[in-house]
Amino acid sequence: MTTKIDRKIVGYEVARDEPSAATAEAEGPDSKVVQMHEKLERPEMLMGSTYKIKTPLSEHALYVTINDLVLNPGTEHELRRPFEIFINSKNMDHFQWIVALTRIISAVFRKGGDVTFLVEELRSVFDPRGGYFKKGGKYMPSLVAEIGDAIEGHLRLIGLITDDGLDEHQRRHIEEKRAQFEASRNLAKTEIDPGDPFPAGAQLCGKCHTRAVVAMDNCLTCLNCGESKCG
Repeated sequence: MTTKIDRKIVGYEVARDEPSAATAEAEGPDSKVVQMHEKLERPEMLMGSTYKIKTPLSEHALYVTINDLVLNPGTEHELRRPFEIFINSKNMDHFQWIVALTRIISAVFRKGGDVTFLVEELRSVFDPRGGYFKKGGKYMPSLVAEIGDAIEGHLRLIGLITDDGLDEHQRRHIEEKRAQFEASRNLAKTEIDPGDPFPAGAQLCGKCHTRAVVAMDNCLTCLNCGESKCG
């Protein structure tokens, strides 16, 4: 039907249908659940954790702080999600790229969704000058990779990464293999470096990147993840 307008238009608005009771009931209580997205405002106070990274590349340590936003507090939908990251150090050699990296990672955090991919992306960065072994015998291909390692630890802490790694059977198998190795070599506890839980001379594992591979029964076996060339 055509309507003729014979007076001057002074304003307009888009007509919207009022939601019916049936529609509101269909949406349910979950429709009010807040998810992480970039338009969420930063609260005055955030909870966080700080991780110390000490590398042989610098005499000064790096301190990685990740602050979290608590969504839907006090409800069954309460979640703790990373909101921002800061990296501080007395060493100013890497200042520019560290600031750029923290801003990009923080932006990804605020986008929401699955942010666990950041761990593998950072771990795949290799330093052309070569990597280093951190305490415990784990190989780090670069400083960026160790930052990714710290982020993984935090994501596990808040429950975003939930896999437990080895199951009980695998852990028991590795403990048995390690006991057999130490017994065969007559290793005393005093001969084991408390800072490196794996035997001296162990090789680097290609799966878990930890210096924990030893030769047992003519077979290379990792005492950290259980990887073995003999199956």
